[in-house]
Amino acid sequence: MQTLFIIFSSLFIGISLYLMVLTAAAFIFRKKTDESAAPLKLAIVIPAHNEALQIRTTVEAVARSRYPKDCYQVIVIADNCEDETAAVAEQAGAQSLVRSDLNRRGKGQALDWFLRERQDAYASYEGIAIIDADTLVDENFLREISASLCYPEVHVAQGYYGVANATENWRTALMSAALAVFHHVRPAGRNCLGGSAGLKGNGMAFRVSVLKKYGWPAHSIVEDLEFGAQMLLDGILVHYNPDAIIWAEMAVTRKQAETQRRRWEGGRYEIFRKYAPALLKMWIRQRRFCYLDGFMDLLIPPLSALVLALGILLVGALWLFPFMVVPVVCALLGIGFYVVSGLALRKAPLTIWLYLIAAPFFILWKIPLYLKIFKSGTDSEWVRTKRKSEMGKKD
Repeated sequence: MQTLFIIFSSLFIGISLYLMVLTAAAFIFRKKTDESAAPLKLAIVIPAHNEALQIRTTVEAVARSRYPKDCYQVIVIADNCEDETAAVAEQAGAQSLVRSDLNRRGKGQALDWFLRERQDAYASYEGIAIIDADTLVDENFLREISASLCYPEVHVAQGYYGVANATENWRTALMSAALAVFHHVRPAGRNCLGGSAGLKGNGMAFRVSVLKKYGWPAHSIVEDLEFGAQMLLDGILVHYNPDAIIWAEMAVTRKQAETQRRRWEGGRYEIFRKYAPALLKMWIRQRRFCYLDGFMDLLIPPLSALVLALGILLVGALWLFPFMVVPVVCALLGIGFYVVSGLALRKAPLTIWLYLIAAPFFILWKIPLYLKIFKSGTDSEWVRTKRKSEMGKKD
């Protein structure tokens, strides 16, 4: 039993140590951009399924960009919609493409259709940025994305993806804190050390040549994570630009949050099973840090699960193996450094800091969710999370 305890303790302590290294690297990270380059012609692609209530706001947010109007076009993929998404998007100034294919549903499938079947729609563009239909775009987002893609080394860029309704309640506040580390500290640290920032599903941008080659080959419920792993195995790194900022609405109610977390966390486990062995083999063969980093990124559990595991290990150490107390406590302190650094680097408002007091309740809420995922697995079919504007009373 002692040996098993030491093995599990070493695993989670090692993960915590790796996050501490990434955190330190995030403080010295510098983005790769060419600010002097002429603005690229960009297509801003928005996959949308039944988003008539949201799409106008998103298209109009892009229209407020500080970017030459003749250098970009918003293209909305109205994917299997049963509402007026396409018409509303066009009224707001976007180009709408309607897709109907009930047998191949999902964001990845919609993007793959667009990239392979509708190359005429983006043939004249140099870069493609992909955002979600409930996204608010910073006025400098397009300028920053263009500057990233103009840098010779950068073929794929990822902006900072934050929470639009961060101060609405304790769930959204804690999600904002979590994304400060997951969407800033980790990609910044990974890039700084020579790894890939990874794709985050929103605020992604590509040179057109990359997407003409690949299409969108990832069709899982976490297609961004899957595509990032596929490109990494081919030696293509994603580069992070913290000044290319977008925000999206996060789950407000318990039911919304459970749908999101079950999809994200269950889907992540499936990608680990599929791609982690290949990344580890690539590292053993080539000894390139980016492959070890890619493996580690898939190995790291969600922040709440990591804290929960370390808490359980601390109880076990206090009860049975006191020689492990100090290493486990140090790991927990390291996680604290990781979280605090994320909030500090993203200049989080005081409200978010104060909501950290609710973190233990958030972790307790996650326990039955993890048990559901462990018991029944994750859904293989994408399920859209309801937006706040579509919800009735909160649950």
